[in-house]
Amino acid sequence: MQGFAKFLEEGGTFMYFNLCTSIIVLSIIIDRLIFFLVKSSVNARAFLENIRKLVLANNLDRAVKLCSATNAPVAQVAKAGLQRFHRGEMAVAQAIEESLVDVTPMIKKRIQILWSLANIATLIGLLGTVVGLIRAFGAVAAAKPEERSTLLAKGISEALNNTAMGLGIAVFCIIAHAVLGSMSKRQNSDLEAFSLKLENLLAEAAHGAGVQQK
Repeated sequence: MQGFAKFLEEGGTFMYFNLCTSIIVLSIIIDRLIFFLVKSSVNARAFLENIRKLVLANNLDRAVKLCSATNAPVAQVAKAGLQRFHRGEMAVAQAIEESLVDVTPMIKKRIQILWSLANIATLIGLLGTVVGLIRAFGAVAAAKPEERSTLLAKGISEALNNTAMGLGIAVFCIIAHAVLGSMSKRQNSDLEAFSLKLENLLAEAAHGAGVQQK
């Protein structure tokens, strides 16, 4: 920690701007990981099978309660379709489609911001680099000959520290964007497949139960 504190101190003011940027990046990554690995971590195939059993047993209330037990996107879509079950096939399809429109942004939420933060971190690092070099050469020009090498080394250290900090955050953002983007696409694909299967299941169940279109 002492080494990192010294690294920040030698980098000057702009290092702290990038430190704030890194905190924002970490908070976004942690939030998205919690969403993907905890809040929306539901086996869509097993969840659909449970709904199938309850619907075929004409136990819709239990199926709705099962969906209400979690905030996962698949559960929200299933709940919307189940609540319109008695209104007919068209109502079910419309409810599922509307629910998809609502939950899809949740899956993609904040991930794209990481690209912007990568660019911001790079530019802050570059700005810190330029300011460090300006200070270095300005100090060298006005300093005594025996002090010039020390001042020049200090200025270059400030410049390079800013470069390293900015590029490090940018690389981390890009890697996180790639990982979270892949998780988002996979979950979105699973959600679309789940929605289609759910719609077919409820349509077949509605026909079997003789539900009238409304």
